[in-house]
Amino acid sequence: MPYPWSKRLPGRALAAVTALVAALGLAAVSPAGATGGAEAAGGAGTAGTARAAGAVGAVPDAGPPRTAHPSGPRWAEQPHGFASLAGGTTGGRGGKVVTVRTQAELAAYASAAEPYVIRVAGSIAVEPFGSSITVASDKTVIGVGTSGEIVHGELQLKPGTHNVIIRNLTLRDSYVEGDWDGKTNDFDGIQMDSVHHVWIDHNRFTRMGDGLLDVRKDSQYVTVSHNRFDDHNKAFGIGWTDNVTTQITIDHNWFSGTKQRNPSADNCAYAHLYNNYLSAQVADGDPVWSYGNWARGRTRMVIENSYYDGVQHPHQADATAELVERGSILKGSTGRRDEWGTAFDPRAFYSYRLDPAAAVPALVTRFSGPQKDLGTDTVLDVPAAHPTVQAAVDAVPAGNDGAVTIRIAPGTYREKVRVPADKPRITLQGTGRNRADTVIVYDTPNEYGGSSASATVLIAASDVTARNLTFVNDFDEAAVELKGEQALAMKTTGDRIVFENTAFKGNQDTLMTDSPRLDAISRVYVRDAYIEGDVDFVYGRATTVIERSLIRALDRGSATNNGYVTAASTWKDNPYGFLITRSRIVSDAPAGTYHLGRPWHPGGNPDAVGQVLIRETELPAAVKSSPWTDMGGYSWRDARFSEYRNHGPGAAVTADRPQMSAERAADHEVADYLAGHDGWAPYRRHLP
Repeated sequence: MPYPWSKRLPGRALAAVTALVAALGLAAVSPAGATGGAEAAGGAGTAGTARAAGAVGAVPDAGPPRTAHPSGPRWAEQPHGFASLAGGTTGGRGGKVVTVRTQAELAAYASAAEPYVIRVAGSIAVEPFGSSITVASDKTVIGVGTSGEIVHGELQLKPGTHNVIIRNLTLRDSYVEGDWDGKTNDFDGIQMDSVHHVWIDHNRFTRMGDGLLDVRKDSQYVTVSHNRFDDHNKAFGIGWTDNVTTQITIDHNWFSGTKQRNPSADNCAYAHLYNNYLSAQVADGDPVWSYGNWARGRTRMVIENSYYDGVQHPHQADATAELVERGSILKGSTGRRDEWGTAFDPRAFYSYRLDPAAAVPALVTRFSGPQKDLGTDTVLDVPAAHPTVQAAVDAVPAGNDGAVTIRIAPGTYREKVRVPADKPRITLQGTGRNRADTVIVYDTPNEYGGSSASATVLIAASDVTARNLTFVNDFDEAAVELKGEQALAMKTTGDRIVFENTAFKGNQDTLMTDSPRLDAISRVYVRDAYIEGDVDFVYGRATTVIERSLIRALDRGSATNNGYVTAASTWKDNPYGFLITRSRIVSDAPAGTYHLGRPWHPGGNPDAVGQVLIRETELPAAVKSSPWTDMGGYSWRDARFSEYRNHGPGAAVTADRPQMSAERAADHEVADYLAGHDGWAPYRRHLP
């Protein structure tokens, strides 16, 4: 690191905060012990350009601890049960994200050789009626919210296919009137033959032409969770083989208005069924083929904490099979309740957590089937799925209409990152305990291509958020003599950019918040941040709020002038430039050697008239008694610089320190700066 340690702010002790998560007032909140969210993506960044946090990442500035979000959803982002074993099931992880709206698009991406995360937005009617769409290996097919539907057609996984995730879809309406037994048409919802590592999760299957879900011919390492099977004869079959090989986990599914195969499991080596809900069974008086769960052939089946409501033959087994049942509730159910043999112990294969059987109806009816919050936010993991941060950004489709979270594991990533203007709605999320754990760093000065080329990270897109990260430009200006020594850690030109719990480290021009052109207004909200530098290290023409942050003005070793905190180039018709509020500015520089800012007129443009308000902020003794100064022949007095109710040793009011009146300050709050024409209010999520 080129920075002397004396330039670094001393750290402070941190304490982790654990959030209580509950769903419907119950302790069990995630299926099968699976862990989702940022915690699941943790661990040292060791792949690609990541290495253990050290040189840059070990700086004492740690920032506040990251806290977990309470009341999280009842689904995980990674499979559990048998699909999680023997290398796991990752679907299209590492591939590009695409959004499809037509059969042709879905068919092309689903059958491609390379991995894809395929978002199905809207209803896709398959033609000809009842035909199949092939899903090849290494694919995630996920519906966007509750909109994703496959109508009149089937998803088919052919022999040898592996590593497939199908989530959050509705598959419906290939039923042919009069063919209740499905003997004429083989129009399934999903059919798979001789495949392995498949996760079927949060889908709805209804009114198909044959089976809703068929897991056939020695398919292995399959998990079927949180699905809804309804309004059908033969719901879910497993087997069609003499071999005893299939390992399958079936949990938190709702079978409603179905007659049989809920499921029927033929010659499964291990079939683990838990927390499933069977209700409203078709009542056609059939004494044999209306049933709940059936262990057929040489299946070994374990059923735990399920709920059977009005089911004929709730669980039955062939004499050659073994079936263990424990903890389930039977309400108004009659007929066979077979239990014999020892089957197997699921906990010998994986950990899981059971919900109480009494809670299953409420939980499963609420959380099975497509969910409005699934598929809307695509998660890309760095370096687990994408070796670099830029590789993850590159995987986001141009013009993406869904939110994308790029989760970055702890480590130091020596790379430049560019988020282009056509890739909005991206969140860069560090998954370490604090912001110092995850660092993006490079060392390019302004000499080599100007501010955009210099920036370690450049965000040109709108609606981008960065959290729990540190951005650094470690160009050593003391060691290299150049004309353009400015070296940006971050540059933004997009609108509605949010930085929360982030750090920006550099020397000259550390943080530039800009816009595409002078008369275009972009807005940036910076909160709970750490910003350090020396010359013009907070600058640009974007409307920018810096709130509840720590700004460190570095000591350049001068006895008279150590630098300038701000250099605003606000468009003359924009009343709002920089607002620094409820923050602290600190410095080790000698007393009276720092300016609060100067007016920057890029290219001598007279229409760039800087606006800066520093209010209710602590100022150090290093601040000059005349803290604003001229730049490039432009007087600071012609700019719009002012203070309001600052405090600290550097806040003494003098004749050269314009103070904003209380009346005007009422129109210069955070909300005033950020509202624009769309009422943008990112600060609201922090309000009590």
